[in-house]
Amino acid sequence: MSDNYKTIASPTIGEFKDRGSKFIAYAFPCEDIPDIEKALLSVKKEHPKARHFCYAYRLGFDKNNFRANDDGEPSGTAGRPILGQIDSFELTNLFIVVIRYFGGTLLGTSGLINAYKTSAMLALDNAEINLKLRENYFKINFDYSLMSDVMNAAKKLKLNIKEQSFEEKAFLIVGIARSEAEAELLKFKALILKVSLEQVNEKTEIGGLKISPVHT
Repeated sequence: MSDNYKTIASPTIGEFKDRGSKFIAYAFPCEDIPDIEKALLSVKKEHPKARHFCYAYRLGFDKNNFRANDDGEPSGTAGRPILGQIDSFELTNLFIVVIRYFGGTLLGTSGLINAYKTSAMLALDNAEINLKLRENYFKINFDYSLMSDVMNAAKKLKLNIKEQSFEEKAFLIVGIARSEAEAELLKFKALILKVSLEQVNEKTEIGGLKISPVHT
């Protein structure tokens, strides 16, 4: 599995009309289900009179967490075409909801599939797509006596510091590219101990310092 994945940089909109019906697609970068629920609620509040809120999402680096919802449209005419556009653009951590204002004329199965597909595609065409790094996260707890060594090592290895605290207890939360995590942590330990890389391994312990994986 690659260290990189693609998603959109920020929310975007795409609009499509067919025989009086209006379809407005909203695409959101999302990390988890609560993000999706929040985005869906915001769209429903913005469009209280819309007839349908059809959506699809795909989450995770393995892309195995997904759903397609037709929200009252004929089965397979809305959610799957939206999901198909997410996959066509090879994206993940993405949620698209398409709202429909009915124009009085039935579009038929093929018309609905085309409308939901096209509106989702237009939203993604308007998006800035970013290549992001998949990282593993680690919490580094340390005594203040080790602060200088810890911060210098983190700086030298260019670890991505996501969070830090220097209150009653000191800690860093760092992100490391998943394929490099094991090797980088060994280098980190070697720098703290001021020894060669060959003198440390994954079981090497350092007094006053603890490294724990953070599950996200």
